[in-house]
Amino acid sequence: MTLRLAIVDDEPPARRMLRELLAGEPEVEIVAECGDGFEAVKAVQELRPDLLLLDVQMPKLDGFEVLELARAGEGGEVKVVFVTAYDQYALRAFEVQAVDYLLKPVARERLRQALARARAGARPPDGAALAAAVRPGPLQRIAVRDGARVTVIPAAALDYAEAQDDYVALAAAGARHLKQQTLAALETALDPAQFVRIHRRYLVRLDAVARLEPGWLTLRGGERLPVSRAGLARLKAALGEG
Repeated sequence: MTLRLAIVDDEPPARRMLRELLAGEPEVEIVAECGDGFEAVKAVQELRPDLLLLDVQMPKLDGFEVLELARAGEGGEVKVVFVTAYDQYALRAFEVQAVDYLLKPVARERLRQALARARAGARPPDGAALAAAVRPGPLQRIAVRDGARVTVIPAAALDYAEAQDDYVALAAAGARHLKQQTLAALETALDPAQFVRIHRRYLVRLDAVARLEPGWLTLRGGERLPVSRAGLARLKAALGEG
């Protein structure tokens, strides 16, 4: 059965990437390519695709609003696979019966799995399967949106993170990027063998540490960060010191 689908993403490179991945897939027909939510709703109503490959964060209408409007009209049965740079919307995605949830950059095999699920009419995964599907291991990259621009920071390049209310400032390659996320959530997502909470406000990558002194540590880039008593104990344990 040919799977008729629509690609919905406000960023042309993201749409191009999906087109290239789909080019080698048998029995797939791209019936629409939409750069915003209004185009997507119209395409669903007029073309009745079987499946949407749908971004979450878009101007005017976000992905969830697109899906709500599309299903309220002629496209009530349309299935959706969310394709996004952000993992924090996964639970909400499965609440609206998403077939799958893919993180950018999309791996070819994960896309194939999502297409197979859509063809088979599979039920959305439960909570445990969701966790495995969205993040099978420690976070390898952090996506930060600044307006229409998205910066992807490899976890291995992150020197430290600083809590700033409901945001974190991410320090990498001499630059700082602000992301709407708590430090506790970031700490949970990152590899505990590589990142240590040294203070209530700071999380640091072990390989970035150059020198440790009472109450402070110095990073290889020269920055000095405060270390709490509990943070010092965690740091010494991580470094294999008694």
